[in-house]
Amino acid sequence: MSRFSLHDLARIIDARAASGGEASYTRKLLDKGPEHCARKFGEEAVETVIAAVGTNRDHLIAESADVLFHLLVLLKSCGVALEEVEATLESRTGMSGLEEKAARKRD
Repeated sequence: MSRFSLHDLARIIDARAASGGEASYTRKLLDKGPEHCARKFGEEAVETVIAAVGTNRDHLIAESADVLFHLLVLLKSCGVALEEVEATLESRTGMSGLEEKAARKRD
């Protein structure tokens, strides 16, 4: 059995972005522009943080799904592909997180 991945979700977002706005929540978000998508992502991120400090594991899982969806919509609205983010993450794996963070401070 194959597993659902962020790439699968990104493909669904791409397909819905190409659809008509009335039938697609994704299309409606994208039509409102990157600023709206960023605000919506922020709302979902805050809800995920709140769920993380709560005691309801299922709520955290649901909010995490929302935040991943809205992150991918935000990236789409800004013309950034998931593969670009993955490439940055991959480039960071050659050093520890502390080294990577210190290198960013020098830039």
